[in-house]
Amino acid sequence: MYRDIVDFALTTPGWLHTLAEVGTDAGLFLFAALFVLAWWRARYAPARDLALALAGPAGIVCAYVSSEILKIFIMEERPCRGGVATIAACPPVGDWSFPSNHSVIAVGAAATLTLIWRTLAWVVFPLAAVMAFSRVFVGVHYPHDVLAGALIGLLLAPLFTLLLVGAVTPVVRLVRARVPALAPRA
Repeated sequence: MYRDIVDFALTTPGWLHTLAEVGTDAGLFLFAALFVLAWWRARYAPARDLALALAGPAGIVCAYVSSEILKIFIMEERPCRGGVATIAACPPVGDWSFPSNHSVIAVGAAATLTLIWRTLAWVVFPLAAVMAFSRVFVGVHYPHDVLAGALIGLLLAPLFTLLLVGAVTPVVRLVRARVPALAPRA
C-alpha cells in the first residue's frame, strides 16, 4: 500500500508535491491560530471553558511526548530508507517512523479543538486527516504509522487536556478574582 501511494504521488503535479510537503506544517500553524481564537472566545466564559482552551495545547504536547516515548521503544526505520523515490527528503537515521508525530499532533489538535469548540469538528477533522495522509503521500511514513499516530492523538490529547483542566480551572478562578478586568461578563 505504501509503495502504491508513493508511486502515485510521484506522478502528480509539482504544485501538489509542494502543497503536501508544506501543508502539514501550515495546517499545524492553522490549528495554533484556532487555539488562540478559542482562547479569545473563552476569555469571559465560565472558568472551566477558559481552562479547556488554555489546557488544550498542553494536552497535545503530552500526547506528542507519549508518541516520542513509543518511538524510542519501537525504533521502526522510515520506509524511505530502502532506496524508494519519494517527494520529501528522508529524515535522518535515528528519526524513527512509528508512530507519526505529525498525525498525533494534527488529530490531537482536531480532537482537542472539538472538545473546546464543537462546531469546528467539520473543518478540523478533515484537515487533520489530509495532514496525516500527506505524511504517507510524501513518502516519510507507512500508512500504519499514520493510523497509530492518529489514534494516539485522538485518544490521548483530549484525555490529557481533561486531566489538566482540573488543575487549570482553579488558577483561572484565582486570577479572575484578583484581576477584575478578567472576570466573566454578565
